[in-house]
Amino acid sequence: MFAGTRCGSFALAAEALRELAAVPVPVKPVERRTQQIGTERCAERDAAVAAYESLPLVERKKAPPDVVPPPIAVVQMDGGRLQIRNPTSPEQPKGSAVATPVPPKKKKKGEHWREDKVGLLASMASVSDTDDPCPQIPTHYIDPERIPRLAQEIKSKSKAAGREPAGDAVAPVDPQPVPEATGRYEPPELVVRSVVSTKQGVEVFGGLLAAAAWARGFYGSKRRVFLGDGSNANWGVWERHFSSFTPVVDFIHALAYVYGAAMAGGPFGEGWSRYVQWVEALWRGDVATVVSGLESRQQVLGMPEAIDGETHPRVCVAEARCYFENQRGRMKYAEYRRAGLPITTSHVESAIKQMNHRFKGSEKFWSEPGAEAILQLRADLLSETAPLDDFWNRRQVNITGERRHRLAG
Repeated sequence: MFAGTRCGSFALAAEALRELAAVPVPVKPVERRTQQIGTERCAERDAAVAAYESLPLVERKKAPPDVVPPPIAVVQMDGGRLQIRNPTSPEQPKGSAVATPVPPKKKKKGEHWREDKVGLLASMASVSDTDDPCPQIPTHYIDPERIPRLAQEIKSKSKAAGREPAGDAVAPVDPQPVPEATGRYEPPELVVRSVVSTKQGVEVFGGLLAAAAWARGFYGSKRRVFLGDGSNANWGVWERHFSSFTPVVDFIHALAYVYGAAMAGGPFGEGWSRYVQWVEALWRGDVATVVSGLESRQQVLGMPEAIDGETHPRVCVAEARCYFENQRGRMKYAEYRRAGLPITTSHVESAIKQMNHRFKGSEKFWSEPGAEAILQLRADLLSETAPLDDFWNRRQVNITGERRHRLAG
């Protein structure tokens, strides 16, 4: 199971077992055993969610009696991608008049891709302060060589995010020197993380995330924060399960919207000046200044028209205005820094990259049950709370009736 989940494929897992452990296990048994264990873990997980949801509401909104809440309870969520293979045709019942099954409808290119949802539960530590520990925006957020590449790489839901100017507008002709920062922003320290993942819908995922947060005592923490991008799915989960947590929109995703709108419809030099002004206001949590600047820019460009494409400057600015109007209550970044709270989803994005190492690839196709089973195992192995240790002990007891033997020392 460990090899099948850690290695990039079941074939590589079989090779690793043969070369490193001198255990010749064919590929198919590795796959079957990994899926078997993953299915067992999914059943345990679902039972834990059902037990949590059966508790009275007052019990679900505080820490379990035997769990010490962390100094800062951080919940982050985002989505990854994996491919699900075409389902085979259903078997014909005995006595059917149909001689051969109807072949499945061929999918178009790209239709195999599905979203998997990943949540990260982090115990963090930091100190709070009455003053903003970093009132001036760090220089790497106003670096004209770095930001175009960063914005292009952001996995933002916005179509304005990640737009790199064409031609000679990629960099300023005469870039202004980047001012020296008066301070350096130090995010909260990560203490322990655990990971939750599923390919099921966001309603199911929200229950999984809430049950896992409750088991770790997150609802009893004095400082609680929920981070996500601007997706409605994220904030639906927050509203239903984590409304007592401080909601924070990922600063980097907001920065990408600022950059895309600032660069829309003009040369880089003019756009860069707008970007610096707006992103400095965003860093302070002054969303009103950003919205005002977007409104002025919209007046210059005009409102979107029916013939405008999704990358048209008028559309980009209008989408950014809508984004900041909807999310402005979750962008109080100076206030969050004073409270010692994180302002980016970097930890869950890192976890998604580690998940994708096993799942994502143009040649990797998964069955529905196989994907769910190994998503669970991959999340377990990435969790620093070591959930599989207790699982193996429980499994040993259930199979043999005896406790797992532990060597002394």
